Amino acid sequence: MKPTRIVQKILSGYEADTPGVKGNLCRMLMNGKLGGTGKMIILPVDQGFEHGPARSFAPNPPAYDPHYHYQLAIDAGLNAYAAPLGMLEAGADTFAGQIPTILKANSANALIPAEAAKDQAITASVDDALRLGCSAIGFTIYPGSSAGLEMFEEISAMREEAAAKGVATVIWSYPRGEALTKDGETAIDIAAYAAQIAALLGAHVIKIKLSTDHLELPEAKKVYENRQIDIASQAARVHHCMQAAFNGRRIVVFSGGAKKGENSVYDDARAILDGGGNGSIIGRNTFQRPREEALAMLDKLVDIYKGKA
Repeated sequence: MKPTRIVQKILSGYEADTPGVKGNLCRMLMNGKLGGTGKMIILPVDQGFEHGPARSFAPNPPAYDPHYHYQLAIDAGLNAYAAPLGMLEAGADTFAGQIPTILKANSANALIPAEAAKDQAITASVDDALRLGCSAIGFTIYPGSSAGLEMFEEISAMREEAAAKGVATVIWSYPRGEALTKDGETAIDIAAYAAQIAALLGAHVIKIKLSTDHLELPEAKKVYENRQIDIASQAARVHHCMQAAFNGRRIVVFSGGAKKGENSVYDDARAILDGGGNGSIIGRNTFQRPREEALAMLDKLVDIYKGKA
């Protein structure tokens, strides 16, 4: 399928990348109900690793089955489905070629002692992504953690290998660790910093959280106040994070976070749209709902990103 002008413009921002990487980015951008619009909705299902099976799937027991998530993403017409190695392997043959996939290549878990540095273990490889036909690898970094620099080095090496083999890289940039307060994890200055770090590390797609108007760093706060940077609304904060992602030259999708009311999910999407973001990467707010409710929610989100709702 020939990419639309919107998608061609997005791809033109990736000036150093090979046809293989651009082809995989194009594959995700052109897939599903938002294909060709420059907007994306991705289903991420790494919560079983991060939070444990009951916390993740007991609210909707069919979601214990990896095939459920593949089928949900396909039936909803999403751009891509992201999951750790075992989840993708469990449906790789049945669903081969039906939806672009992203191999989440590192993970943490809820059993790590609270006093340990915030970190994740590498749990899959670029060759695994190639074997499974994935469009991209996914990797979490924790700016703010004492283990953060090591994580930067890990993704730098893995991203280089992936790019050489034609696989795109998605970076989950989640500020967390000893350097930040709880409020600081979602502060706007920190969220923009997280987007900038991911872009500088070579991410093709950046995943960050929606932010608050809190300012964490004293030196950054002075700049925000002196330059009168608009951070009053969620849309303004999305716009600022897009500025930090090379002024919109990188694809940025925003996390859905913990399960919440439908109206809050829709309000978030409208703010992302109004702020110029590329879309949502939304997991628990969909797969923890009954299938028909999840499909209805995802249809509404598609309409919002198309400017119809």
